[in-house]
Amino acid sequence: QVQLVESGGGLVQAGGSLRLSCATSGYTFSSYPMGWFRQAPGKEREFVAAINRSGTITNYADSVKGRFTISRDNTKNTVYLQMNSLKPEDTAVYYCAAPPLATFGTYHQRSEYAYWGQGTQVTVSS
Repeated sequence: QVQLVESGGGLVQAGGSLRLSCATSGYTFSSYPMGWFRQAPGKEREFVAAINRSGTITNYADSVKGRFTISRDNTKNTVYLQMNSLKPEDTAVYYCAAPPLATFGTYHQRSEYAYWGQGTQVTVSS
């Protein structure tokens, strides 16, 4: 079955960096776009970044544009989220996600994704 496993979260000071990884298995990773979402306490899960199946198209939420970079390695079935210049408001549980169908585009809506990892906690101290 499809499995997504995030890692790389932790505690970092404001201005610092973290790199999240999402290792996948159980499907043809290279045929699917991928996304990262986050959920802060008491808030809805929100879109962070998306990447198409070849890695040539990326999209970002305005709040992270210029600071975060999504990438993928189709030989390792892994998607990454490089987070720089972190702010306290970036504190959240971060999830990677895959849609139900293999497509060429990218998706921004939570409802467009069918498979989710367990999440990894990112805490940014001020």
